[in-house]
Amino acid sequence: MPLHVALLRGVNVGKGNRVPMAELRALLEDMGCSRVRTLLNSGNAVFWSPGRSAPTLAGRIHAALLERLGVDVRVMVKSGSDMAAIAAGNTLAAAATDPSRMLVAFAASAPDLAGLAAIRPLVRAPERFVIGRHAAYLWCVNGILESKAGAALLGKPGRAVTTRNWATVGKLVALLGDDEGAGA
Repeated sequence: MPLHVALLRGVNVGKGNRVPMAELRALLEDMGCSRVRTLLNSGNAVFWSPGRSAPTLAGRIHAALLERLGVDVRVMVKSGSDMAAIAAGNTLAAAATDPSRMLVAFAASAPDLAGLAAIRPLVRAPERFVIGRHAAYLWCVNGILESKAGAALLGKPGRAVTTRNWATVGKLVALLGDDEGAGA
């Protein structure tokens, strides 16, 4: 069975879009996914799923969240190999002396990823922004809250993507590695 990561956009931030991680695990298990594990309280799950593509899984998870919890949020699903490519493709990783200040933007499609080019004019040195083949990466040297580009990624200009900091991406990749070693 293929290994996947689900990333929900904008859950458990403030009072809206509440998705308890126990509910997310149960929802995925009810969909036939196995070995479901969540990370943090921000809508991250690692799981095995029988023969479904990432876009199909994203659509099914979105529909189930809407039906079961009344939560309408964007859902990104990446395969284990996609996540490995995203981690390996971060050309700014060496600069990230504080992984909480490095944002990784996950997109469902190439056009959504390319659309992040609109954020480039907001990047101010010493910040750095790269759109890679599989994700976009923003190094906010002075912190995400101090960055106009960071605010744009987290706000309306970034609504087609979801972001995680580099520390969270590392934890997700580690969970994937743990599951890969354990087999199906």
